[in-house]
Amino acid sequence: MNQSSGHRLPSFFITDPMPCPYIDGMMERKLFAHIAGDRADEINNNLTHAGFRRSQTIAYRPACDKCNACRSVRVQAEGFAPSRNMRKIINRNRGLTSEVIGPNTSREQYDLLRRYLDSRHEDGGMAEMTVLDYMAMVEETSVKTNLVEYRDDEARLIACLLVDEMRDGLSLVYSFFEPDRPAHSLGSYIILDQIARAQKLKLPHVYLGYLIEDCGKMNYKKRFKPLQILDEEGWQAYIE
Repeated sequence: MNQSSGHRLPSFFITDPMPCPYIDGMMERKLFAHIAGDRADEINNNLTHAGFRRSQTIAYRPACDKCNACRSVRVQAEGFAPSRNMRKIINRNRGLTSEVIGPNTSREQYDLLRRYLDSRHEDGGMAEMTVLDYMAMVEETSVKTNLVEYRDDEARLIACLLVDEMRDGLSLVYSFFEPDRPAHSLGSYIILDQIARAQKLKLPHVYLGYLIEDCGKMNYKKRFKPLQILDEEGWQAYIE
């Protein structure tokens, strides 16, 4: 479908039902569209604002028949102040340095990803990811995106984040980290660091993807307040 010459709207498709990876006994479907062309960044911004997530050149969001448990959330960066426990996480990782390096992959990153997947997600959808798959995930993009590398005081790579640069914030696409440092809460630290980065850049939001309150792996996001949640009326303050 064309809006006008040179302004092609994305075509949307829906997947067949398949078992939900988050809630036992439920089936999931996804609405998705390809992000490509000279308007890819604009399309990605608009779809992210509408609750879609990006994976390579695909934007997707849940379109399940009997469930709406997956709800898009974003942190309001300006009003965010870390809790006491979050300050402990920040202090615990005080020696880390971060560098934004663009969408550029390395074998060092992939080796870290493999350790992370083998330890945390050996049965997940990305468990069989090859180095070529990883390169495609990061480098095959038409949108403004970067990798952020986190290193310890001995210059060892211990965490990575793929993050999209939105006109109204940062969208955290995918992160992975050294699995043998559970006391460092690296997943939470990455979010805290990106909220601080958004504040420094004067960007209002940090998009965290989907909150699933009945799923322990996905309900941690509600700790990062003030939080907004997307519903039928638009973005609203999240209230437990």
